[in-house]
Amino acid sequence: MPSIGAVRQVALSAGRDLDSTLAFWHDVLGLPLHSRFDPPGMAFIMAGDVRLYFADGVPAGTVYLDITEIESFHAAAKAAGVPFTAAPAMVHHDVNGLFGAAGESEWMAFLKDPAGNTIGLVERKTS
Repeated sequence: MPSIGAVRQVALSAGRDLDSTLAFWHDVLGLPLHSRFDPPGMAFIMAGDVRLYFADGVPAGTVYLDITEIESFHAAAKAAGVPFTAAPAMVHHDVNGLFGAAGESEWMAFLKDPAGNTIGLVERKTS
């Protein structure tokens, strides 16, 4: 029987301005542009081993990215004028190790890119 492995690609909206969406993902989040095709106006950014596909006509979506030092990223990005829809907050204390190591807490912050995609930043903390 075939098996399904890891996520390979996620499709996200580029909105009507691919340049500003790509600039946000590179300049704010620090993710590299993998490739771009004009026409038709689509691009790929790599988030680890997962391709993020950006094109106009794709509905806005949500992607969750692992991050370290979520509070310092939030402070620096907010000081640079990046609007967050939710500041870093603990969303789950994983007593039983359901989503990672037992005893860790999961912290998240949320922001949107220029195309309206939601980015959830996730950090697992031991304290």
